[in-house]
Amino acid sequence: MVFVFLLGANGVRNLVGLPTYFVLAGIVVVSSVWVFLVVRPERYRWYRIPAPLYWFLGWAALSIIWSAYRFESVLGVFAQLATTAVAISLAFVLTWHELLRTLATALRYLIGLSLLFELWVSLFVREPLMPWWLEQPEGQTLKILFWSRDLLFSGGPIQGLVASSVLFGFLGLLGLIVFGIQLRATLVRPAVGWFWVGMAVLTLALTRSATVWVALVAVMLALGLALWARRLRADRRAPLYLTAGAMIAVAVALAIFARDALFGLLGKSSDMTGRAETWEKVWELVQQHPVVGWGWVSYWPTWVAPFEGLDTKAGLPVPSAHNAWLDVWFQLGIIGILVFAPLVVLTLWRVWFRAVDQPRRGPGPALPYATSALWPWLVIVALLVQSITESRILIESGWLLLVILAVKTRYDFELPALDTEPTKRPWRQVPIPRTDRG
Repeated sequence: MVFVFLLGANGVRNLVGLPTYFVLAGIVVVSSVWVFLVVRPERYRWYRIPAPLYWFLGWAALSIIWSAYRFESVLGVFAQLATTAVAISLAFVLTWHELLRTLATALRYLIGLSLLFELWVSLFVREPLMPWWLEQPEGQTLKILFWSRDLLFSGGPIQGLVASSVLFGFLGLLGLIVFGIQLRATLVRPAVGWFWVGMAVLTLALTRSATVWVALVAVMLALGLALWARRLRADRRAPLYLTAGAMIAVAVALAIFARDALFGLLGKSSDMTGRAETWEKVWELVQQHPVVGWGWVSYWPTWVAPFEGLDTKAGLPVPSAHNAWLDVWFQLGIIGILVFAPLVVLTLWRVWFRAVDQPRRGPGPALPYATSALWPWLVIVALLVQSITESRILIESGWLLLVILAVKTRYDFELPALDTEPTKRPWRQVPIPRTDRG
């Protein structure tokens, strides 16, 4: 339920309206904390939560003092802490395999229901559909207001329940990762696995999001690097790291010097649908408070300065900087970047070694590689690529996934591996006795 709620937050808001959404959000947070207190995970230790997470949340809370929009900052910090509490609960209560299965189930619901929703609109409504609680504006309706644009039979871009082709496309990418991992690890029946892999590919094709396609390429390259690393001893991976560095350098060079040609191939403008203009306006504000920022708020409150009238797209105010790193700098200054970057980098480092190093239990021989150990690595790569053109990694499902991976890899990194490849189609594994060094 938690993954469905946060991954499909836009769809939930459109379905029930904002007041009910906030009530449901409160229920999700309270339920998660209650489950954590009831289960009382034996492996929980406060010091196993990554220190950069404390730093980031602490600095965000401290920014309320100098915030230019203090009330909105209080709300933003509260939402950040609430999402963090849910993520920590999931990280400690669920095993890696339970997380994989739960995430996959949520993505099946969201992708399947989104495609059915678009089919229903195209067959029965036969025109763009707005949320029921939103008043129809006079004159021409802005495209961004539509829940569905009735483009399924036109080949897209469809928006699904989440009312955004970019967000729905990213759900398709996450689905392709977790469904593919489950299929390869024989955690689902082949017919079921291939069906949902096909649904994820169909979602990618129908959303037609250029940024998601770029993220897909990055995920494929990341998978190739991980499989290559598994064939090498730990002390013989220098060529692999040099290759990865060269690939990153080429990607940066293409983004800087061949942006027009690159995005032309993807059918997009070189300014990435006006994002470059947004970045310029945000950068002007960054320069006014470069060290401590304007104050944390996560989603932009577009009714107060400096967000009010800062930038508009399709006639509506822009709710984020469309770049997570620039958004952190804008809201929390360079100090915010210095506390956020270690959280991301350390998480990336830990999921990498979890993906490429053979698991062990104590001093015995190494165990076989687990296909299921790859999904955290691929998900964090997808999140990082998305963070270049979206700020989702800072809010809702993006922050949830980042914190889950950060917390879970932090405390698992110090302990003997509990999870190798599970038996076929598990739900909860039988615990294996071991000595907890925590």
